Amino acid sequence: MPVRLPLPQADALFPVRGVRLGVASAGIRKKARHDVLVVALDEGATVAGVFTQNAFCAAPVQICRQHLARGQGHRAWLVNTGCANAGTGAQGLSDARQSCSLLAEQLQVSPEAVLPFSTGVILEHLPMDRLAQGLRDACANLGQANWLDAAQAIMTTDTQPKAASRRLQIRGETITITGVSKGAGMIRPDMATMLSFVACDLAIPQALLAALTREAADESFNAITIDGDTSTNDSFVTAATGASGVSLGHQDIGSAEWAAFREAFVSLCVELAQAIVRDGEGATKFISIRVDGAMSRAEARQVAYAVGHSPLVKTAFFASDPNLGRILAAIGYSGVPALDVNLVTVHLDDVLVAEGGGRATSYTESAGQAVMQKQEILVRIHLGRGTASACVFTCDLSHDYVSINADYRS
Repeated sequence: MPVRLPLPQADALFPVRGVRLGVASAGIRKKARHDVLVVALDEGATVAGVFTQNAFCAAPVQICRQHLARGQGHRAWLVNTGCANAGTGAQGLSDARQSCSLLAEQLQVSPEAVLPFSTGVILEHLPMDRLAQGLRDACANLGQANWLDAAQAIMTTDTQPKAASRRLQIRGETITITGVSKGAGMIRPDMATMLSFVACDLAIPQALLAALTREAADESFNAITIDGDTSTNDSFVTAATGASGVSLGHQDIGSAEWAAFREAFVSLCVELAQAIVRDGEGATKFISIRVDGAMSRAEARQVAYAVGHSPLVKTAFFASDPNLGRILAAIGYSGVPALDVNLVTVHLDDVLVAEGGGRATSYTESAGQAVMQKQEILVRIHLGRGTASACVFTCDLSHDYVSINADYRS
């Protein structure tokens, strides 16, 4: 069961003008479930994306990067689940290109205007005949209100869909931002076996949208970790259709309008990213790790990730066992140079656990265990060496995580 993650409701996912979505069941891996998503963008939309840093990046990631590099004119996204088309060599690249051509033919656009995405099992080739029929079926039911269907169609080991919307007023016009994500395992920064698609109906220059996409990723999808594994397929792609008739450009940076839009856009991404952690494979607890008092944000994240990645820390949280020396150990091996442990403090929620290089005199086992039994826990670490901060979101590590991943291909 996901950790305090409400199911998205279709009527709370607002259509984005200039975006149509269609889903289909192609039987790529499992029968009788939606596993193909087509997103059609009106002409004139700007698109940006950030992708996995894994050297074994999947064929669709490679093709996406090539197509994005051409600049303007992107008109469609094609997503399949069940097969990652990763570790598939030259045939994988050929299949990814062919999938773009097949969708381009359906939508009467150029193949380079299509961005392909895949998720699922690595080292297996796409069943192109089934995918071809699936994308034809998806094109037949394109509609603006299909965001919840889209969120369901991109799921793999997710237990529930992940979707969110925002609306705000800019220059007298209602602006809509809606997005979907998938991911539950193989999750860590840069990014993970996750896909996320976010669209808005503002007009935004491509360079500015690309910068905003990187900023949003840094504060959301690159601030989560479930198991420390970085996948081959992770992609976060955004679109600004301009269909609202309202434009924001570089000259608007610093304005109240841009600040409001950026806050709404980033907060939506954070909501989607946290939903991934709350639905982590086998997760029973949602844990925020906040590090303050660092010399730099990078240093703060380094410590937060060391704690968030530790299997010993995560299994202690699963067991509600306040074996909190594991947190100190992770801070100590995080690689922070010349760390003065006497200046470090550690809190669980508001319970002071460690100070002065050891256990706090006020700390009691019962107080620590009371916090550990909660479904949501905040770990606060202060390094006592600067003013920079960072926060990372993670979950515990349970027996079910092993079972889910042991049986993934069954």
